[in-house]
Amino acid sequence: MNPNRYKLTLNYPASWWKNMWREALPSGNGKIGAAVYGGIKDETILLNHEELWHLGQKDVVPDVKHTLAETREMMSRGEYLAASWNLTNALKEKGYKTRLASRLPLGALKLRMPCENAFRNYKRMLDMETGEVTVKWEDGGNVYERSLFVSRADDLIAYQITSDHAPIQASIQLALHNSDGGKLSDQYPSLVEYSAVKAKAPYYYYAAKNEDGRDFGAVLRIIPTEGQMKDKDNWIQCTDTEKMLILVKAFAGGERKKEWQRLTNELANIELNYEQLLHRHAEIHGPLFRSSEIELTDMDDPRSNEELLLEAYRGEAALSLIEKMWSYGRYLFISGTRSEGQPFGLYGLWYGDYRLMWGHHMANENIQMMYWHANVGGLSEFVPALFHYYDQMMDDFRNNANKLYGCRGIFIPAGTTPGIGVPNQIVPVIMNWTGAAGWLARHYYEYCLFTGDQAFLKEKVLPFMREAALFYEDFLVLGDDGYYKMYPSVSPENTPENHMPKAGQPLAHPMPTTVNATMDFAIIKELFTHLIEGSRVVGENSPKIEQWEKMLERIPTYQVNEDGAIREWMHPDFDDRYDHRHLSHIYPIFPGQEFTREEDPPLFAAFETAVRKRLIGAQTGWSLVHMASIYARLGDGDQALECLNILARSCLLNNFFTLHNDWRDMGICMNTPTAPVQMDANLGWIHAVQEMLIYVSPTVVKLLPALPSKWKQGKVKDMCFTTGKISFSWDKEARRFAGKLVAERETMITLILPEFCEYDSLADKYNSVARSALAPNRFDIRIKSGETLFLQSS
Repeated sequence: MNPNRYKLTLNYPASWWKNMWREALPSGNGKIGAAVYGGIKDETILLNHEELWHLGQKDVVPDVKHTLAETREMMSRGEYLAASWNLTNALKEKGYKTRLASRLPLGALKLRMPCENAFRNYKRMLDMETGEVTVKWEDGGNVYERSLFVSRADDLIAYQITSDHAPIQASIQLALHNSDGGKLSDQYPSLVEYSAVKAKAPYYYYAAKNEDGRDFGAVLRIIPTEGQMKDKDNWIQCTDTEKMLILVKAFAGGERKKEWQRLTNELANIELNYEQLLHRHAEIHGPLFRSSEIELTDMDDPRSNEELLLEAYRGEAALSLIEKMWSYGRYLFISGTRSEGQPFGLYGLWYGDYRLMWGHHMANENIQMMYWHANVGGLSEFVPALFHYYDQMMDDFRNNANKLYGCRGIFIPAGTTPGIGVPNQIVPVIMNWTGAAGWLARHYYEYCLFTGDQAFLKEKVLPFMREAALFYEDFLVLGDDGYYKMYPSVSPENTPENHMPKAGQPLAHPMPTTVNATMDFAIIKELFTHLIEGSRVVGENSPKIEQWEKMLERIPTYQVNEDGAIREWMHPDFDDRYDHRHLSHIYPIFPGQEFTREEDPPLFAAFETAVRKRLIGAQTGWSLVHMASIYARLGDGDQALECLNILARSCLLNNFFTLHNDWRDMGICMNTPTAPVQMDANLGWIHAVQEMLIYVSPTVVKLLPALPSKWKQGKVKDMCFTTGKISFSWDKEARRFAGKLVAERETMITLILPEFCEYDSLADKYNSVARSALAPNRFDIRIKSGETLFLQSS
């Protein structure tokens, strides 16, 4: 086993100018997040809790459904700019001011240690297999080490300090986290006013009050080996100890004195040492992390993050960096969410500002991207968090559909935060886009395909999809030509080229209110197709099926422009604009699976042309991994890998957090001065790599569909298809391929094996395997639950 495969090693501390939490090393259990940063003398562990949000405002949605007819009338006269703002202005005129909440940092554990000599051999590490963060250095002749993890088994943070020779001297406290966004007492005076700390060795108590009147905070217990402890100036000072274990339990909600007592009792009953606690946690975390594995090189690469980034910055990411980023995304995902908790967010559970930029859940790309990888990567058990989150706001979504558009069913705003499912971000690019519910429905349905959970399909998924469909039943307009016309219609978040400012000046808000955006119709086609399929699976033969089938027949065909590219808007009044980060109109082939190259080569080629015409300087971290996934779906592994190479040299911090853009403005992505953390690219990286290695649909599994030329050999373990798992290895130069397919339910698929090998004996070996007449590497598989097929090239 490669000892460095699942380790991140850094030789430099967090050093981002202000907001050093951006370069912290993260640990989490899906509920509590801890981010370790700072230096040897002063270390900070930023603490966060999934349930803590603040600053939101939820207004009653006014009835402005009359604006739909007005908007459409304006559009029929070609007054697109005025139409774009019609609904938005109506809400503003009513005084509507709903504001999304922001995540609220729980607090910080602060540690101070004296430094007698200049440090040597500083190193900080993250072990992704265990979730343990370690900081290690030498001071004189002594070696010090600080280690931390957040336990899934015991719902606590364990933090240990050791020294090989010298006694440890340290001071510890809990407090509000000090953001570099401004003085807390000026920006959030009530947080400061109602915060309290109490040092009573070996315990430390901390609490603050959220704007909803509920307390949050933590209790800390120090367990030293020998030595002394005393309280001084709201710190606990520990001296002359050989080893120190610090245990922290957090709370979000409730009354502080009761929570302090409850957590004190829980901490007092813990008799396990650090190693025993870590073992209990690793027994849960490890199998989740290793539920699927890839190996692109069998070489042990001991290089640090800094060294790997420097190589990538020169132009090409090392294979070990590609591997680590795939594993790291999975690590962040399982550490930052849980099936019964909040869905994964753009900052995970590691954020240190009180008003985050884009800290909400965004459903016009971002939250979907963060879940693309989960099912194929063996992490389906985490996906229900997404459904629980949106299910809790269905009343808001129904009210939105009625009050905004006069439609039945649901309208999900692109941006939401817990409990705030009403319109927000009151600008046309958000208000006029109606595709969120339909896009999210893909995740609901795909989860059922992979789990085979027909009860969930019947009780949760189909009702959600029916409500999404109801909206479109009312919203779509049947034109004189017998095809539907959809307006207003939006292709997030792009503006047609002929509606951009002629002088090239910046556009404050996109003018996206158009007719027949390609993405809108692609979502609708997918939604109704899945609704019909799912209804038949559970035996529901409703008359609605015939209605939905007729609606599908009335959706216009996709259009190709004069460049041979698929049109982003299926209406002559709107010209394609290639200088943009979103790739919404590619939806039919990714993330959708409407058709393949083999089924319609000319149309597929038009989608490919549209992707290749997107300008690289307009991209972001997340759009680069989206583009990588699309190129993989196109079968172009080298170009998919190049997108990851560009991301690695533009939007990666030294802790491998991905950013929205390159803060250095090197011309290969958007230039914005803030460069916020956006972990959608971390998780999108997982999916892009998986798309290069395996394509999965309900009927087809294709192995190595977009293998980059530099990935000469490798291994994949336990990737999932809809009814089973598959593991395989390859050596392209030796023309060897081997694999194992395990059916977890009855399996009927077409299996497409890599073309660089021959498989003459496969069909002869198994009665359940038939070679397809279409190609020598295609096989029709029909096997029962529990059966295994061994795949071997000739």
